[in-house]
Amino acid sequence: MDRLDEVGFYGLAGHSATPRDLLGEVADAERLGMGSVFLSERFNVKDAAVLSGAAGAASTTLGIATAATNHNTRHPLVTATFGTSMHRLTGGRFALGLGRGFDALFDVMGLPRVTMAQLEDVIGILRRLWHGEAVVGHDGPAGRFPYLQQDPGFDEDIPVVFTAIGMRTLEFAGGVADGVVLHTFLSDETLERSVAAVRLGAEKAGRDPASVRVWSVLATIGDHLDEDLRRRKLAGRLATYLQGYGDLLVRVNGWDAAELDRVRASDVMRGARGALDATATPDELRALDEVLPAEWLAASATGSPEACAARVLAQFDCGADSVIMHGATPAELEPVLDAYRAIRPAGRFDGLPANPGRIR
Repeated sequence: MDRLDEVGFYGLAGHSATPRDLLGEVADAERLGMGSVFLSERFNVKDAAVLSGAAGAASTTLGIATAATNHNTRHPLVTATFGTSMHRLTGGRFALGLGRGFDALFDVMGLPRVTMAQLEDVIGILRRLWHGEAVVGHDGPAGRFPYLQQDPGFDEDIPVVFTAIGMRTLEFAGGVADGVVLHTFLSDETLERSVAAVRLGAEKAGRDPASVRVWSVLATIGDHLDEDLRRRKLAGRLATYLQGYGDLLVRVNGWDAAELDRVRASDVMRGARGALDATATPDELRALDEVLPAEWLAASATGSPEACAARVLAQFDCGADSVIMHGATPAELEPVLDAYRAIRPAGRFDGLPANPGRIR
């Protein structure tokens, strides 16, 4: 079976109490020829380092990336060790994915809020450590470190991937990262603008704009799935994003802010007992399906497997280099992958590396 290195999936998408399920997802993804698995982090049973190690040990061809972890929850030397361990465990299939995270969460955890200056600083530290350098007397935005070193014999080329949604952050990412992971539920127009922002950031930094691999994240929820499950993965997931950072998502897409106010005022949103994609009942999911604007839900791949596959292919026409089919497991994506293979342009993705942080 031909490999599809241009497509990936999120491991344990959404909420999971059974991280061991990742092993089955990784096996299915390799059987189906998918390119990469992306691993988000939650402070429950989704530790990024543990999941990465499990995915690395359970796979032989799959690219692996954290998307994302935060630099402020680990010491830089610990993060560097995570990176080199995964790099060597996987034979170079790993990319370290970082993100800014959420200010409110860091406030209650007693951690400093993440800034772009910190991120640029820590990425520089990590790259120096991976190439065997000693970091001596460092005093910068990422912190004060008298002496850091892994091994003077190291010369590890480990890609850094950055997750971002706002245009200013995307431009920053284009200047410092090897790859960029966008956000779910972006309109086609917003996807094009997001890719352009990454390319502009790379150009301003004196880099080749085409050297940064940009991953679109497309909710891919075909109608071959159970109806209640589809609602949870689509309406429930979008509503959960609106709970957390709805203003940003609406602003980036140019959607009507008054519609967001209307959604938030609905009984189902006001009565939420937690993240709606995890806690909503089937009746509440139906209510969400009715209250959410159709235009917002349409920023996804839905319908028949063939319709979903066409939407995936259209992401490349909007400028994405690769596509994460989000919200479904590899097994759930199998009919879509079959349909995608039937329309995949011959030769278009030849030579694309398995590592999700590399483009050549």
